[in-house]
Amino acid sequence: MTAQGYDVHYRLRTRKVPRIVALVRLPCLVFLATLALSSQVAPSTTDIKPPDLTLILQRLEDIQHQDPAQSRPYELTREYKVFHGSDKNPTSEVVAQINFVPPDMRTYKITRVRGNSRGTKMVRELLERETESAKKGNPSEVNRTNYDFVFLRQENFGDVPEYVLGTLPKRKDRNLLRGQIWVDATTFRIRRIEGAPAKSPSFWLKNIHITLQFAQLGGMWVPVTFDAVATVRLLGQYTLAGLTIRSSEPLSLRHNAS
Repeated sequence: MTAQGYDVHYRLRTRKVPRIVALVRLPCLVFLATLALSSQVAPSTTDIKPPDLTLILQRLEDIQHQDPAQSRPYELTREYKVFHGSDKNPTSEVVAQINFVPPDMRTYKITRVRGNSRGTKMVRELLERETESAKKGNPSEVNRTNYDFVFLRQENFGDVPEYVLGTLPKRKDRNLLRGQIWVDATTFRIRRIEGAPAKSPSFWLKNIHITLQFAQLGGMWVPVTFDAVATVRLLGQYTLAGLTIRSSEPLSLRHNAS
């Protein structure tokens, strides 16, 4: 929650008193007035100077490079649901297995499909983009090579303090998001990314808004939810919701280790 400052208002009432008593009280009143003024000027503990942005970014980048997901093969099982307009029931459901072998190999296999084929096509396009991005050396990584950053505020997620940073892509790239990131102030891991692509992925898509939530799963720090809301030309609004239900080492590696 955002901390709020508190304004302190003091009202000093005067009354008719003997001159000697007034002179005795004068130093006391001056002292109290000084305290009141200092309490209004001095910053509270919740309005302290923002933290060093350069230090935050350096720690963030260091933590990303140390993540096992950057150096160890792993696989994800992700479930996607596609909703049209305000419908509460999905028009399509897709389950995909995604495999990553560092540094730049990402493959996927769709293991289950149900419902409208249009939703399946959307999921395939998304997975193709992820595969293409990996081949280019992960050009969408959240770092100072791809983004300019602005410190916005500090929030609390439960008992966990977080830094909220604005992200400004340095180039028009459909894999970069103009928006905000939430960084754990203790571990410097990115917990959430939210925004719109710097470049539309397709002529048919507009007004796209993407939200990713991260958490540890199977020893990896990975997106556990993926939500994209977009208007498809001629077809209206669609919502694509992805949920990572499992993350682990590839089955072949587990067999070799046993």
